[in-house]
Amino acid sequence: MEKEISRREFLELTAAGCALCLAGVGCQEPAALSGANSPRLISPGCRRSKVKVARLYVGKPDNPYWPKPNLNLKNEIRFYESEFAKLSELADIDFVVDELVGSPDQVTRLAGGLKDVDGILVIDLTMGTGGVLNEILKSKKPTSVFAVPYSGHQWTGFGELRKQELGAKMECFLTSDYKQLAVAVRPFRAIHHLREAKILDVRTSWSGGRQEYVDSVRNKFGTEIERIELQRVLDAYRAVDDRQAKGEADRWIKGAVKVVEPSREDVFRSCKLALAFERLLDEEDATVMTVDCYGSMFEPLCRAYAFPCIGFTRLNNMGLGGICESNLQDAMAHILFQGLVGRPGFISDPTVDESTNSIILAHCLGTTKMDGPAGPAAPYKLRTIMERREGAVAQVQMRISQKVTQARLVGTDLLLYFTGEIVDTPVSVKADRGCRTKITVRVDGDAEKLWKNWSHGLHRQTCYGDITKELSHFCRFNEIKMLNEAV
Repeated sequence: MEKEISRREFLELTAAGCALCLAGVGCQEPAALSGANSPRLISPGCRRSKVKVARLYVGKPDNPYWPKPNLNLKNEIRFYESEFAKLSELADIDFVVDELVGSPDQVTRLAGGLKDVDGILVIDLTMGTGGVLNEILKSKKPTSVFAVPYSGHQWTGFGELRKQELGAKMECFLTSDYKQLAVAVRPFRAIHHLREAKILDVRTSWSGGRQEYVDSVRNKFGTEIERIELQRVLDAYRAVDDRQAKGEADRWIKGAVKVVEPSREDVFRSCKLALAFERLLDEEDATVMTVDCYGSMFEPLCRAYAFPCIGFTRLNNMGLGGICESNLQDAMAHILFQGLVGRPGFISDPTVDESTNSIILAHCLGTTKMDGPAGPAAPYKLRTIMERREGAVAQVQMRISQKVTQARLVGTDLLLYFTGEIVDTPVSVKADRGCRTKITVRVDGDAEKLWKNWSHGLHRQTCYGDITKELSHFCRFNEIKMLNEAV
């Protein structure tokens, strides 16, 4: 993992406010809702090492004929630079190679600089550049091609090229919307995030199958997963100053619409564990925490000290990650969502209602910052865990009419997904079952087909927005099959 500054130095530097987020909303929420002083590591623009991108302008400098014979390529590039300057989302991007190329030979000379980039952004300017794109694709790096109308005739071959082995890692954006330049590099960011991410897994032991998954994830994405012993967590818990934990608890209580069941002591202990989680991530230079809360850690940690739910919500609000039930596949989907669009996932235990073509997504762990760390915070109540009638969780009221994407990364080569729209957030007495935070999602497609196609377990991660395109680009670059379960 590349480091430009230490993690602690990074957090101190960003504490004053690293407010970039794809939602584009200013950071105005109190600390209890954001998790701490500011968005942290995962969100766009808020990282220790920048995403490395090669930006290659492709054009014929002398009399290209199309789009016009006297086209000034320097002026074209200046125009693009002005458009890039408008895209605050790109603050975390370092264009380590930034060149105008008009012949395959020029690309060949740049080959050394392309070896370590996360991706290549090709901007098509003119016709008359035969062979240039093919030479770029020989690098076998994820490549996004951006071409506005009248930029050239090369687009007529893009579709066929994508079907060939040479174009296996090529995506195309044929559009006059210059904001799509930011979308074109999102998969590069996700690739970078997964490579830099480190997941701490708090549990007693790993089975052989779990170790095999850990190894496969590291080999394909570069993501590190490390098992953490209970004693490390307890040491961090005891090291948290009680006054600091009390202050955190007061903020959560004050920020809640209502405290229903948990006692102040329950919230205090949950917040003390939350601060311990942040300490552990800091010590390990990690980004995501998951706990075997319903397994090996249920009695010795959750029952004896505190449940991790508020701590997980807090990490998700901060732009880091807190994942229930030691579910590593959920953790990977969470990092993927954060990398692509700067927003966390909502883990759920789903149940289907064919009569309304919907699926109800429920879990006791809710995240108030579903728009990302710098976005608005949703209202919440403090409740107990439904099935345990103990602990403290944030019951979050999500946004009705919001489009969502639900996905699960199975192994390292399959992504299951579907999209829909939130039509209800059941909170009535009749709906007081299942889990605390619930959303009813009207499925884009067929709920009957969804349950008939369902496979690979219960949990999925749900993200605000229809991010199908971003997921498809990422999956293409990483040789992952996408399957819409609702069609």
